[in-house]
Amino acid sequence: MSKPLSIAIVGAGLAGISAARHLQEAGHQVQLFDKSRGSGGRLSSKRTEFGDLDIGAQYFTAREPGFRRELKRWLEAGWVADWEPQLYLYEKGQLRPSEDDQQRFIGMPRMTGLSRQLLEGLSLTSSCRIQRLRRDEPHWWLEDDQGSEHGPFDRVVVAAPAPQAAALLEPAAQLAQAAARINMLPCWAVALVFEQPLDTPVQACFVRDGALDWISRNSSKAGRKGPDSWVIHASTDWSAAHVDDSPLQVIAAVQQALAQILGCDLPEPVFSHAHRWLYARPAEDCQWGALAAPELGLYACGDWCLGGRVENAWLSGRQVARTLMGAG
Repeated sequence: MSKPLSIAIVGAGLAGISAARHLQEAGHQVQLFDKSRGSGGRLSSKRTEFGDLDIGAQYFTAREPGFRRELKRWLEAGWVADWEPQLYLYEKGQLRPSEDDQQRFIGMPRMTGLSRQLLEGLSLTSSCRIQRLRRDEPHWWLEDDQGSEHGPFDRVVVAAPAPQAAALLEPAAQLAQAAARINMLPCWAVALVFEQPLDTPVQACFVRDGALDWISRNSSKAGRKGPDSWVIHASTDWSAAHVDDSPLQVIAAVQQALAQILGCDLPEPVFSHAHRWLYARPAEDCQWGALAAPELGLYACGDWCLGGRVENAWLSGRQVARTLMGAG
């Protein structure tokens, strides 16, 4: 790269943060934009009077060597920790201990703790919804939903869920068409807090039957303070069928399903919350890694470019940075 570039990244989830860190470490000027007040995308936690509740990604795993090296640094810094829950499986109406021995990691002291640490030293404009990209040769301008423009930038990276990315990528038809082909599945997440601990050894559970997909005793994770708290993810099929239900309807249905799986009556929670993830995970994995239109200086990344895992979001961000720098 002959000179430092000015680069805009739309989306401050882990893919966008990964791209930003790799590009800034290479000497480029990077500006992140995110529509939310916080950061981390699906590394999301809800702050409540009863403690922090992880309502997005529940944990992550590490397989790829480069990501494992990065994870080692995060562990040494105290940004993440191991999570070894008492793990169960609910299948064919039976609840039994799971034989899954996969090593799992969590952000500290909440899932968003990792993204907050990774943002240190990066420039982020939050609560800014970018609606359109405008090419004014040789630069890019970003238009937000308030009518303000941001720029000029030499390059733009779109690190948003595929349906949102497709609209922003319209200046590069081939990228927009590729993103539009990705089918993203929804997921309802419900958080419940109980004054007294539920009488069950379950700390986490994969669910193979009915309305639910995953159960987590949030309070079993290191760093999580407060009373007995649970986060439950509905299955994508159930979430799609009930995508327009009210939060109260979803909470009631999920509580009923949880009681059935745990085999106990649930007391009235002291706190409940439902969050609808419209674009929770891609229906199918692909091996793109990242998308690029180097002739325009427009790029895209996200876990949907590899598969819906936290690790893949980081890897996609790394790949888009390498592709951009290799393109000159």
